Amino acid sequence: MAHKIFPLLILFLTGATGLFASGPPATEVRAVWLTTNYGLDWPRNRTSLEVQKRELTEILDNLKKHNFNTVFFQVRGRGEVLYNSRIEPMSSLIAPAGPGRPPFDPLAFAVEECHKRGLACHAWVVTYPLGNDRHVRSLGTQSVTKKNPSLTKQFQREWFLDPGNPRTDDYLLSIVKEIVAGYDIDGIHFDYIRYPDNRGRFPDDGMYRQYGKGKSRDEWRRDNITRFVIKVYDQVKAMKPWVQVSSAPLGRYRALGNNGVGWTALETVSQDAGKWMMMGKHDAIYPMMYYKERLFYPFVDDWLKHSNGRIVVPGLGAYQMIELGWSYRDILNQVDYTRQNDSHGQAYFRTENVLSNTKGILRELEEYYKYPAKLPPMTWLSDSIPNNPYDLRAEKNGEGLLELSWEGNRDGRVTYNVYRSENDTLSLENAEELMAVGLREPMFRYKAGNNDKAYYYYITASDAYNNESGPCIPAFFYHSETVK
Repeated sequence: MAHKIFPLLILFLTGATGLFASGPPATEVRAVWLTTNYGLDWPRNRTSLEVQKRELTEILDNLKKHNFNTVFFQVRGRGEVLYNSRIEPMSSLIAPAGPGRPPFDPLAFAVEECHKRGLACHAWVVTYPLGNDRHVRSLGTQSVTKKNPSLTKQFQREWFLDPGNPRTDDYLLSIVKEIVAGYDIDGIHFDYIRYPDNRGRFPDDGMYRQYGKGKSRDEWRRDNITRFVIKVYDQVKAMKPWVQVSSAPLGRYRALGNNGVGWTALETVSQDAGKWMMMGKHDAIYPMMYYKERLFYPFVDDWLKHSNGRIVVPGLGAYQMIELGWSYRDILNQVDYTRQNDSHGQAYFRTENVLSNTKGILRELEEYYKYPAKLPPMTWLSDSIPNNPYDLRAEKNGEGLLELSWEGNRDGRVTYNVYRSENDTLSLENAEELMAVGLREPMFRYKAGNNDKAYYYYITASDAYNNESGPCIPAFFYHSETVK
């Protein structure tokens, strides 16, 4: 009962904007799932590569403008990919590059454009589903169902990689290796890392007889998924330990008493995601919590109980404003709850439902995300603090912009954060003093008004694990036309 009432208490205590008295957090994941399946978010145009590129950069510009900081870019759909792979075919949605031009690599482009804007880019992989007969036929001899039929099973008119076959692990690991080795991604993110559901009978009798070894079928299936999770986590960490490994499990980990029975990660689809965090084989989870009230609030708490200090970011169902007629307040109540209960941010499914300002949601989020936010550090991977930037310079350039430049650690994978304060004390947890995050180059320009105010500017460095340095010695600048 308390969970139903609590969002109303939040509104009463924090006012119409939903912001707490202390202001929005300076560290918070603000993510979107950028869906390429069926071109739902991108690409809309199917014929022009230049238009497709422009579409994607406009989406990223809009996300940056509204202070989002993380993009889950869908790089594998159902047996086809959006990067130059030797293993699976390129999605038919990507327009041809044209005669004499090198093939377009959507993931390389997305990573580069995200990083230009200070956005983290995670490669979003659909794990086991392969699509229906028509889709599989469209891939021809390049489909895994043709090249490696022993790895696949048909279930309820859909094709799937078989989680019970240990060779399926090897196949998926080869795809992950291509992505992690070949691209400067910030994370690899698994979707549908589960069995289809427990309706009907997934055809794994043969594998169960061969590998079940006295376990119940449910236990064996959970162990199959967990086996792959352990392997993929260890592989990624051996290659690039800073790459965040995460997944989007079903929104409810397990039934809580009589609440949530019927569709849970653990009981319905053999997805023991809480265990993955407790084992230290996940850096983050973004559960698909596309429900309201008693099917949302207690389950946030349950995920946090199993977090083991890892990152927990509830996935919010922005699309439900269309599908189920939710109001924007239903979404904002959930944002309030995630902040009040110390989860690590919010993720939205899907991009278009937010950026199109469905029912006014983007306009409301402008207040919630009024300032940039840094990403939470992954201290279980590394807790060393990077060196402070130094030699900060502030001057007006020839275009009339205030230009900040500094020296920093040019070795390793470092980004920079810019702060501005009206006095010579700085709190790294004061979001109002944050101007920019995730900068890849030691320079920042912006149009500063000549308002006769003086500011101290500070720079910090964040390493690949999002550990933040202390601030540099500040640069003082007086914004006036008359005083130089």
